[in-house]
Order: sequence, then structure tokens, then C-alpha cells
Amino acid sequence: MTTTLIPVLSAIVAAVTAVALTPWLGRVARAIGAVDAPDERRVHRIATPRLGGLAILIGFLVPALVFFPVDGQSRALLLGATAIAILGAIDDIWGLKPAAKLLGQLACAAVPVSAGLTIDHVTLPFLGVYDLGATQYVITVVWFVALVNMINFTDGVDGLAAGIAAISATTFAILAASLDRADPAILAAALAGACLGFLYFNFNPARIFMGDSGSMFLGFMLAGVAVSGVMKSAAAVALIAPLLILAVPILDTSFVVMKRIKHGLPVYAADRSHFHHRFLNIGWSQRRTVLAVYAWCVLMGLIAVSIRFIPYTDSSGGYQLWGSLALLGLGAVAVLAAVYLIYVLEILKWGKTPVVQIVRERNQERARAKAASG
Repeated sequence: MTTTLIPVLSAIVAAVTAVALTPWLGRVARAIGAVDAPDERRVHRIATPRLGGLAILIGFLVPALVFFPVDGQSRALLLGATAIAILGAIDDIWGLKPAAKLLGQLACAAVPVSAGLTIDHVTLPFLGVYDLGATQYVITVVWFVALVNMINFTDGVDGLAAGIAAISATTFAILAASLDRADPAILAAALAGACLGFLYFNFNPARIFMGDSGSMFLGFMLAGVAVSGVMKSAAAVALIAPLLILAVPILDTSFVVMKRIKHGLPVYAADRSHFHHRFLNIGWSQRRTVLAVYAWCVLMGLIAVSIRFIPYTDSSGGYQLWGSLALLGLGAVAVLAAVYLIYVLEILKWGKTPVVQIVRERNQERARAKAASG
């Protein structure tokens, strides 16, 4: 019952709580001036309140505290997640410099890591388990901070970050429950429910944004449930599943960071080179963009779940034909989907974007690079 019914109840309670609190927090945000004004980089056209992430936080905490985890690592994860949501709220209201925000993220990540929530080993399919030794602490802190910023980067289109987090958390909840890890399953389910409740107000056209209080909290919790629910197990999905489930934000951030490094820009510099910006540049609507990314995330999550549940080896270590073919088929679909999206983003962009706009974008990038280097 702990790994099946309670996670479902947690998701429902979290969703209802988020739905009830989000409008009120929107009014509070407007009253204190925590409002996101439109500019040339942002895609929204009217001033929209932030702090919606606090509704996600509270919606998550209600069932999480009702079914309070007995495991000290899970408690430390809750404490660190709450702290980073508060850090994000401070940034939403008053603004923080990138260095101060990074230091805060590192401090929050140190809370669960100091309690022993670490990636202490890596399980490689067909190769075995490798102990990470003392490097586990550094690797886990980097994992937390990286996921925090990856989800933060995806929060640029109505409903995108909340939807990605809901899909990812649901997948982690399923995997954690299948591995008899009750606390991570409950926390992941509560996170998914809170995201879905908030998404009712955040889907295009958004009436409220989650702000950094939400995106950093979501990234932190996804990093935590990935470690406690999947990566600490010796199952074959321990390493592959989190990378598949979080493939979209990982790929998006990797491409953007490499592009900024290529042009000599700071890694934290804002621009319009994320996947969602590229979709908008070729004429896709916000809704079409978000639904396409949702579909991509669902596909990657299905592959992760399939690796867990579809038997592809037998007791002697040999391959089972139908299970192996099923996984290969899903993998082929994922590759085709990625190729299609790359085709859409990179080739159609040049076919549909006016030459004048392409030249203007190139000149702007060169000007930014020159200003940064000078």
C-alpha cells in the first residue's frame, strides 16, 4: 500500500492544494511588486505575477509532511528544497547576483549531501557496479546544482517547466515504487501533483509564473528523487533512467552553454537560443511548442520505464528476443524523434526565417560576443 496508494493520494492532495493557493499567491505577488514585465527576450506580452513556485512548494509540502518520511536523507532533502525555494523567492522579489545565487544553491545542495544522500556508485548495464568513493560528495552537489539550473533555463514558455517536471516526477515515482523505495515514490508523486495543480493557471496563456522559487525548487527535488529513488539502487536503470527522463533539459542546457562558450559569453547570460525559443522562431505557437516538448519527455520516460519492466535478459544472462526487440524499437523511435526535432529547429529555421532576421541575429550575437570580450 505504501508504494501504490499513498503516492496517488499524495499527488491528489498536492494538486488540490496548489490549485487553491495559486490565485492567492498571484495577488500577493502583484501587491509586493513581484511581477515579470515583458521585454525583448521574454515571450509574454503583459506583466505577469511571479511567486507561483510557492504554491508548488506548499502543495508539495502538505502531503509530504502528512506522510513525513522516516528516513533522515529524505528529511534533509525536504529541508534543502524548502531552503532553495526561499532563495528563489528572494530572487523573484529583490533580485540576486549570479554569484550569490550560485553560492546559495551550493549551500542548499550540501544539506541532503551532508545527510548521506549521495550518488555513491554507478551501475552500468552489462558492466557492473562501480564505487565512486570520496568523489561522490562533489559529484552529487554538482548534480543538484546542475538540475536546479537546467529546470530554471527551461522556464521560458508558459507551462513548459511545470509540465516537464510533472512528467519527470511521475516517471520517477513509478520507478521508485517498483524498486520498493516508499519515501522517494511519495515525494515524487507529491511533486507531480503540485506541478499539475499549478499548471492549471500556468498553461498558455499563463496567469502566473512560477519564478525562480518554483523552477529552482523543481530542479532540486527532481535531482533528489532521482538519487534516492533510482540512482542509489543496483538496478540496471540506476544510471540510464535519470538521463533518459531528464534528457530534454539536459540537452537544451548543454547546447545553450556550448553556444555561449563558443561566442565568449558568460554561461549565465540570458539569450534566445533555448529549444523553446527556436520553436517560436520558426513560427510555432507557445502551445504547440510546449506540447511537442511534452511528447518528447513522455517518450523518453516511457523508454526509462520500459527498461525497468520489459525483460530483455534471462536468468543465465542471455538476451530475450521480444524484450530486446521492443526496447530497440522504442530506442529507434526516440532517435527518430530527436532527428525530426533537430531537422525542425535547425533546417526549417533557415527555410522559414527571413534572411534579414537571420543576418540581424548573427550581427547581434557578434556584437554581444565583442562586448563580452572587450
